[in-house]
Amino acid sequence: MKKTYFIGCDVSKHNLDFAVMDGRILLFHKQITNSTQAIRIFVKELIKLSGFSWQEAVFCMEHTGIYNNHLLVYLHKKKAKICLESAMQIKNSLGNIRGKNDKTDSIRIAEYIYKNREDLRFWEPKREVIKSLAEMTALRSRLIEAQKSLKTPLKEQTGFVNKVMAKKNNLLCQKTLNAIQADLKMVEEAINKVILSDEELNRLFGLLTSVPGVGAVTATQVIITTNEFKDIKNPKQFACYAGIAPFTKESGTFKGKARVSHIANKKVKTLLHLSALVAIKYNKDLKTFYERKVNEEKKNKMSTINAVRNKLILRLFACVTQNRKYEKNYIRLVA
Repeated sequence: MKKTYFIGCDVSKHNLDFAVMDGRILLFHKQITNSTQAIRIFVKELIKLSGFSWQEAVFCMEHTGIYNNHLLVYLHKKKAKICLESAMQIKNSLGNIRGKNDKTDSIRIAEYIYKNREDLRFWEPKREVIKSLAEMTALRSRLIEAQKSLKTPLKEQTGFVNKVMAKKNNLLCQKTLNAIQADLKMVEEAINKVILSDEELNRLFGLLTSVPGVGAVTATQVIITTNEFKDIKNPKQFACYAGIAPFTKESGTFKGKARVSHIANKKVKTLLHLSALVAIKYNKDLKTFYERKVNEEKKNKMSTINAVRNKLILRLFACVTQNRKYEKNYIRLVA
């Protein structure tokens, strides 16, 4: 499909900056408020452009969380072609750039989609149940952080603060801690209810949690980040996304050691790390693998744990691809 108009949008909490290009030519820049009414007015102005059609126009914006919602919902209703890219992806594709403001950023985003017009991947909204699951999971994380920010200082003051004062501090925080714990329990029950109420979610959840070491929290996060394995469909891609795929650095005679990238979803990486530690402790095969690598082959402990994380990812994707739960003594049938 031929694309004529390339519209880049820089999104912030209060404003939207649009740069409208006809091919490589910048037609105009406009800033509006981040509201549905303002977007509606802007689109009325946009469709008056000569030769404009929704089929030949492409909109692009960076991931900014909930600040994208008004624009995404409106454009999706119009069946517009939308690209949702990471800020780093856009920045790296444009080479060395200097200076930054909202107008410039919107123009750079428009230039990015023009430059990559033949290889664009258009955004599709997630199912409402996945959005709901993601929101509740984020809420659970915030509650855990709030709980930790109170508990840690109380625990650390033991032995350094007068016992009477330490006891008083604990009593003063107890109601808040109890309330947070009660809220956490409610959120976890709500998450379980959402998973059980949806047939596809329940199926995926059962498959993922059948893998030794993978618990409910990790399984839920994997489902959310892969969008039910629709956006990320193979284990190598997910390992790269989670920052556990090692990459080599070589140039001429220099042979660098393969290392993982810091560009990763750190939350997923942490959960997979914890899952790997549990698997090493309780899964006989992985425990044997870890001990052989560390004790006999003298491999680095962290690199070995990373190998276990990769093994878990391979098992997760195998279970989903083959639609079966993990079997310890599974024998693959050869046709």
